[in-house]
Order: sequence, then structure tokens, then C-alpha cells
Amino acid sequence: MHFKSNKPSKGAHGVARVISKRGFCSRSKAEALVREGCVKLNGRQVLDPDAPAREQDEITVNGQKVEANQKIYFMMNKPRGVVTTANDEKGRKTVMEVFAEQYIKMYPGKSVPHTSPVGRLDAASEGLLLFTNDTEWANSIMEPRQDRPAEHLKVYRVQTSGKPSPDDLRKMEDGFTVPPRVFGEQAEFMHAVSAKMHQEGEKNCWLEIVLDEGKNRQIRRMLAHLGFEVQRLVRIQIDQFILGDLKPGHIRLIEL
Repeated sequence: MHFKSNKPSKGAHGVARVISKRGFCSRSKAEALVREGCVKLNGRQVLDPDAPAREQDEITVNGQKVEANQKIYFMMNKPRGVVTTANDEKGRKTVMEVFAEQYIKMYPGKSVPHTSPVGRLDAASEGLLLFTNDTEWANSIMEPRQDRPAEHLKVYRVQTSGKPSPDDLRKMEDGFTVPPRVFGEQAEFMHAVSAKMHQEGEKNCWLEIVLDEGKNRQIRRMLAHLGFEVQRLVRIQIDQFILGDLKPGHIRLIEL
């Protein structure tokens, strides 16, 4: 016997979503398991990922009970060249592989919990990346909050070829439209909360740039429009979470 297709009622969520929220696996994997007939809800087989389930319902996958995992929170210093995906068709190392390797070192003998990165950094960028199995917390980090905008700031240290002038930095703070010819994206208005000179060298410099939005390749595109190439881009802070002295490729538990 199995449930007929049915959208979740009020107070319930799709069984695949509940499996994912309990930290058993990703939502896409949970949907596949349901369709393959591997899932039972309160002892009855379900074949529809949207079959309504509540937090207190008993769910099993291939006979294994899916318990609600303890919420966990980690930060990583993402190395350059590592991609923020679960799998990469080009065979590049992923942040999930780095996370698993480091978790096993920190907690020998324990199985690696299912977590997801909060937001992303492109492969060429490095620095602070958050991980959790708490989807509500992740959404609160990613979604703008008009009542507390300061809690959604992201701080970057950016090394550039050449030295942007004070006028260039003011332009970044005032905002401008980046034309579509830059990196092939659509024309888009972008601005920085602040853009300051952090450290000057003979041929390049380090900037400190603060953003309250996360548009694709935003810093690289803005600086390219002003005539500067990004040599390194390191995120050092998200909200109240600071990278500090965490080494590249390492993770650290966050206690909330």
C-alpha cells in the first residue's frame, strides 16, 4: 500500500523535505529514494516525494530509521581552486570533499553528517564559507533582513593589479551599472557598502570591500569595469562570523 500523490497540508511538509531537514541526505537524493520505493512513512510505503509528513512522524529508508539530527554549524577556510558544489564534472575537488576529510580528522570513528554550504564562493576565490544542516538558519543568513541589515554584511580582502584611486573606490560605494560585456553577464547595477584601501604595494594593493548583496562575481565584475584585475579574493567575515586564524582547507565548529 502507498499514499496517493498529495501536496502537503498545513503543518506538514513533503516527506522528502522532512528527510532532508533531518539531515539524512540532500533533498534531491531524498526525492530519488522515495520514487525508488525505499521510504516508509509510519510503516507504509510512499512513492510521492510530496506525500505529507510531520516532524514527529516515523520515517525509514531501506529499514533504517531517519532520526532528526542535532543541528550543527561549521566554518571553513575554502582553499583556492576548490569548487562550492557536491560534484564537479571537471573533476575538481569540492568543498564537500574537504569538509568530509576534515570532519573525519576531528571526529575519528564518527560518520560525516549531511551538511550544505551556506552561499558559495567561486573556484578562484577563497576564505570563509559556512556549513550547516539547519536550513532555517541558513536561510536567515542568506535572506536580506531590512530590520537588521548589518547582520548580512560580508567582508572581503581583495588583491588587485594596480591601485584603484579614491575616486574609483567612491564609485564602487555609489554604485554603477556593470555592462554585459564584462564576463558575459547581463548589465546589472552593483554597489559596495564600503570600499577602502587596506594595504598598498609597489605594483598592487589590497582592498577591503564590504557587501550587503551577493550578485554573481560582483567584486570581480565591478573592478574589471574600473580597469583592475583581481589577483586574490578572500572572504574574511559573514555577519558576526570571522575567519580569523583558521588555516586554508580546515574547518572549525561554531557554537551558537
